[in-house]
Amino acid sequence: MERVPVLKIGDILLVSIQTDMEDQVALQLQEDLADRIVATGCHGVIIDISALDIVDSFVGRTLANIASISRVLDAETVVVGMRPAVAITLVELGLSLPGIRTALNVELGMELLARERAADDDDELFADADDPAVTQS
Repeated sequence: MERVPVLKIGDILLVSIQTDMEDQVALQLQEDLADRIVATGCHGVIIDISALDIVDSFVGRTLANIASISRVLDAETVVVGMRPAVAITLVELGLSLPGIRTALNVELGMELLARERAADDDDELFADADDPAVTQS
C-alpha cells in the first residue's frame, strides 16, 4: 500500500499529498500523523493538497478527523494549496472542515502556525503573571 510521507520541519509536520487519495491511503495517513505527533511533540501540521484535483466526501471527512485528532494531541492543522474546484466540491458536499485552518501555500501556512503558537505562548505568560504561585525571574 502507498503511504504519504510525513516530514518534520522544526515544530511542524509537513504532509504533501502528491497522488489521488484512496480511502486506505487516507486512513493510513490519519494513523501515521497521530503517531508522528506523539513521537515528535510537534505542535503544527500542514497538509499540502495542491496536487489534488478532486476531494471526495470520505477524504474530506478524513481531513476533518485528522484536524480533530491533532488538536487533541496539542497540534493545530492547516490545509494549504486548495484549488478552487476542490473548495467548491467540499462546500457542495456540505463539508465545512471544522477545526481546519487554511492558507494559500506552505509558506503562509507556516506563518499562520507561528502566529498561533506565539499567541498561545503569550496567553501562558499572562496566565502565569496572574498566578501568585508562579515566580517571575
